[in-house]
Amino acid sequence: MYRYFYDLTKKVIDGYWVTEEEALNILRIEDLPDILDCMSAANRIRHHFKGNKIDLCGIINAKSGKCTEDCVFCAQSMRYPTHIKEYPLMEPAEIAQKAQQIANMNAHRMGIVASGRKISGKHEIERIREAIKLIKDTTNLGRCASLGILDKQTLIELKEAGLESYHHNLETAESFFTHICTTHSYKERTDTIIAAKEAGLRVCSGALFGLGESPEQRVELAFTLKKLEVDMVPLNFLNPVAGTLMENKELLSPMEILKIIAMFRFVLPDKDIRICGGRELNLRGLQPMMFIAGANGTMIGNYLTTEGRDYKQDLQDISDLGLLINEIEITKREQ
Repeated sequence: MYRYFYDLTKKVIDGYWVTEEEALNILRIEDLPDILDCMSAANRIRHHFKGNKIDLCGIINAKSGKCTEDCVFCAQSMRYPTHIKEYPLMEPAEIAQKAQQIANMNAHRMGIVASGRKISGKHEIERIREAIKLIKDTTNLGRCASLGILDKQTLIELKEAGLESYHHNLETAESFFTHICTTHSYKERTDTIIAAKEAGLRVCSGALFGLGESPEQRVELAFTLKKLEVDMVPLNFLNPVAGTLMENKELLSPMEILKIIAMFRFVLPDKDIRICGGRELNLRGLQPMMFIAGANGTMIGNYLTTEGRDYKQDLQDISDLGLLINEIEITKREQ
């Protein structure tokens, strides 16, 4: 299939939008030589639009546990006996201190994450605002937050405090969403993305794969994100947590994951595609191949309730591939 992918890659670089059927065909590839041809093509698209620079980000679990929602995979849902550490929203100074730790790992963007349907009340919103201001004043990090289903006015207030982007995953395709969550709607998620864009924020929105969704639904999600014109697309892969409804779910194979990454690069050629949760468990020794498959970013350090790998290993992988760590665009965020 070398010639097929060579021609399709050239068309995508020239502005062609792949069709849903063409995207689905990527996920249907079975022979290893064809998978490698596809990855090589996705890598060319990544290089054309993103160069050799890899984007690194980290997250802070600023509020943990006791979430009222019933997402079947989530360790922080109060509906499942996962026995994670629970605590209320951190003080702004503690959040800023953890942001500095992320900066020390060579990341240039960080996200403040709070469990629950949304942050609630003026007290929590003001605490997040103070933390954002502190991070802006004390680090060079780009500032992102993942705080649940918010309205436009709240997002504007956070932007005024220095927030630059908002993270809100769709998780899966609309046609599969009720299989993973029943306590809020897909529309509430897409409405939050639209509100964030209207508030002038960049949007980071992606997915969690391995929940039982079909290849067609993976493609459906990719095209939904394309239609919403999100800026950054984090791809996560199920790390089954004991106590959740997904605890016995079989892991995706590394090659299946690499095909998913390549498909997203073909569908969203100029977007930042970042590989995040579950990569260590699912990709194992093939983690560096996520960049060859088309990703131009990854999350380093720990996740919300699970540990990541030593960030120095990630930096070494990037260097060994001849890639560069994306530098912070500005020496210090202007006041």
